[in-house]
Amino acid sequence: MSDEVNEVLLELRRHLAWQESDGTRMLLKSPGESVLSTEEPVKPAAASAPLAKPAPVAKPVVATPPVAAVATSPLQLSTLDEVRTHLGNCTRCKLCNGRKNIVFGVGNPRAELVFVGEGPGADEDTQGIPFVGAAGQLLTRMIEAMKFSRDEVYICNVVKCRPPGNRNPEPDEIEACEPFLKSQLAVIKPKVIVALGKFAAQTLLRETTPITRLRGQWREYEGIPLMPTFHPAYLLRSPDEKKKAWIDLQEVMKKFGRK
Repeated sequence: MSDEVNEVLLELRRHLAWQESDGTRMLLKSPGESVLSTEEPVKPAAASAPLAKPAPVAKPVVATPPVAAVATSPLQLSTLDEVRTHLGNCTRCKLCNGRKNIVFGVGNPRAELVFVGEGPGADEDTQGIPFVGAAGQLLTRMIEAMKFSRDEVYICNVVKCRPPGNRNPEPDEIEACEPFLKSQLAVIKPKVIVALGKFAAQTLLRETTPITRLRGQWREYEGIPLMPTFHPAYLLRSPDEKKKAWIDLQEVMKKFGRK
């Protein structure tokens, strides 16, 4: 090897030795490239695992005020005495303003036959018993003609207080009393119901068909056979209609095997 080559190699070794001792070795890059530092390059961050969904923030516990006790529905009661107690000194409609007595009902609490009328009159308001006036006396004769006694059946009205001047009960008055009528029927569980007159029939059947068209046709109330017929007060005013009412009652008698 020539002296010139040896000298070049020696110079190169010296230069490399200097770089090793200085610790700042630089790497020459091709033209157009930047010079990189010998500092350890920053490692790319490893692909991070998908971020877990943040835990739901617990809502503050707010004490819920106790729900006000719901008044017991008359339909949830099990005896007529309980229904009467629930009715109390009723002020649910304006009929309470002029009444003397609440006229709840009378008769056998386990009756197979129930008569439902319209509302109390003056005599009923005074005595607190349904159907004790002239219409009531006619009803008693009708019941006896059917070979029942008044004590065997149960008698009540749609409204429990007398409408002033014996006027027709108004819708809001019927609505206020209807739950108690339904409760009476639910407790008694009769075999047959006789609806006396327009208001009893229309209230129980939830329709507005005239009583002249309803009467004499078997219907049902909560699965119980129901016979609409004329009210005794109407029969007192229209005695010629008694024959039709008697035909209706004879249909009821057949349900009990009575002729």
